[in-house]
Amino acid sequence: MDPLRHSPSPSSSRASSPRTLSCERLGYVGIEAVLDQLKIKAMKMGFEFNIMVVGQSGLGKSTMVNTLFKSKIWKSTMPGLRVPMPQTLQLHSVTHVIEENGVKLKLTVTDTPGFGDQINNDKCWDPILGYINEQYERYLQEEILITRQRHIPDTRVHCCIYFVPPTGHCLRPLDLEFLQRLCRAVNVVPVIARADSLTIEEREAFRHRIQDDLKTHSIEVYPQKSFDEDVNDKILNSKIRERIPFAVVGADREHMVNGRCVLGRKTKWGIIEATNGLPSSSVGKESTCNAGDPGSIPGLKDPLEKG
Repeated sequence: MDPLRHSPSPSSSRASSPRTLSCERLGYVGIEAVLDQLKIKAMKMGFEFNIMVVGQSGLGKSTMVNTLFKSKIWKSTMPGLRVPMPQTLQLHSVTHVIEENGVKLKLTVTDTPGFGDQINNDKCWDPILGYINEQYERYLQEEILITRQRHIPDTRVHCCIYFVPPTGHCLRPLDLEFLQRLCRAVNVVPVIARADSLTIEEREAFRHRIQDDLKTHSIEVYPQKSFDEDVNDKILNSKIRERIPFAVVGADREHMVNGRCVLGRKTKWGIIEATNGLPSSSVGKESTCNAGDPGSIPGLKDPLEKG
């Protein structure tokens, strides 16, 4: 045997990856038409977006969802009407199809009544995390089948809006324990509920305390650092992170103000508009939707937040 002839190493036996070469086109090919074809296909199929709202009772979760999508997605509890408190955490989902300018959105909202309402809230997050992981597993099992459906129903939770009580102090131990687990499973968007109950100074101080708590306990909420794919994304995401948690005011009734109809909440001293960014830095609808699977709601990038 020739001593200079060695058996090929595992690395040399592997096929080298093909190099990407640029080629000179001789004429028009029509590659740009692919975008039009994808748009037409997307318009026909529509989009799916699944969000979960988590927070204690009385923080205006249902009203906020209605405000966010300007629709009667969830029936709000009538003022003064006493609703029996659930003894255990329950998950309720409702699905609506919203159509705007020919674009259809299948929206599923999952509420978590009973979260944090008990005296002993030990491991009250287990049903929520179990539900989120179950939807991931169900989608994966459908996707790995050799003969799978042409369109797999997507029940995965794309985004979780976490409502923080407007205490003005800091995050509670319950919030920290749950957020540490929740941010590993789903995109989390924390919001300060009923922000109109705080003054502007109290709201900003509360926001900074929450940001410090999130940083101290290594809680990475949306948008995560991994989403900074280029310079433009990094600049946009940095602006969003400065306003987290978003201060929100929910309202599902319209009122006449100076001859125009506005969505807001009427109080003794005036009407608080829910969509003008004052006094709250309203949750950007595009920002919230984009917290889901990036392929779920394409094109929704710039937030509407007017902080």
